[in-house]
Amino acid sequence: MIREIQDEILRLKKEQDVCILAHSYVAREISEIADFVGDSYGLSVQATTAPQKNVIMCGVRFMAETVKILSPEKTVYLANPIAGCPMAEQMDKELIGAWKKAHPDYTVVAYINTTSDLKTICDVCVTSSSAVKIVNNMEADKILFIPDCNLGQYVAEQIPNKEIKLLQGGCPIHAAVPKRAVDEARALHPDALLLVHPECVPAVTKEADYVGSTSGIMNYAKASDAKEFIIGTEISIAEHLQYDCPDKKFYPLSKQLICPNMKATTLVDVLNVLKGQAGEEIVMDEETRLAAKHCIDEMIRLGG
Repeated sequence: MIREIQDEILRLKKEQDVCILAHSYVAREISEIADFVGDSYGLSVQATTAPQKNVIMCGVRFMAETVKILSPEKTVYLANPIAGCPMAEQMDKELIGAWKKAHPDYTVVAYINTTSDLKTICDVCVTSSSAVKIVNNMEADKILFIPDCNLGQYVAEQIPNKEIKLLQGGCPIHAAVPKRAVDEARALHPDALLLVHPECVPAVTKEADYVGSTSGIMNYAKASDAKEFIIGTEISIAEHLQYDCPDKKFYPLSKQLICPNMKATTLVDVLNVLKGQAGEEIVMDEETRLAAKHCIDEMIRLGG
């Protein structure tokens, strides 16, 4: 049945000139029919060069918004409208606008995991893989890093010469994993390397053999000569790596590392978008789009 649904999706997307983007955290059966699989920013960049006029994002809302910001001429759909991101929705323009007014000498650096509305008043955008490089390349020495305080703390530790302020926020899934989980996983798998996302709490990242973005973790595991790995990010990455590297072993750091928003999108959702029975078109006024694009343009300039 899954193969039949996949075949129908492949047929319809070709007929309708559709590019399907799948974040690395979605189910394997979705990634198998996607044109591109990767992290949020990487997918947005792929969308800008894809020849198709229509895009279906299999991920969460801020990712679909980022695609629209960078590809305004394309029709962009979020496969499942309930797929949000708690981190992206934690802080709004009013909160950060008030903070900026009270601290005018600070530059606001926004993790890409933020809404398009919030991006409109931020100065620079970053991804988990580019954050350290971009903040280091910035002329500003006083920085407010939002919304993930764990990623912000990791960046601050790498760049001690800059004053980096943090607000309480972040990914509730990664942040819920305690140091105890590391001890338990290492006891079970003493020969395994620990690969961790910087959205995890500092007590966890400090124990890691490698700290990096989702793509970074996957690339590290594939290139490494090691044969066993404990994966400290969304549980689906261990699954994808097991498919990609059947000669290696991958263990989730914690069974808590499951994102319900990423799991909200199903293969049938994708099929129903193509049938015109599901999904939500991302609509954005040009003023918002251009204002939000500014901080992404700065990310590209500083990360080049």
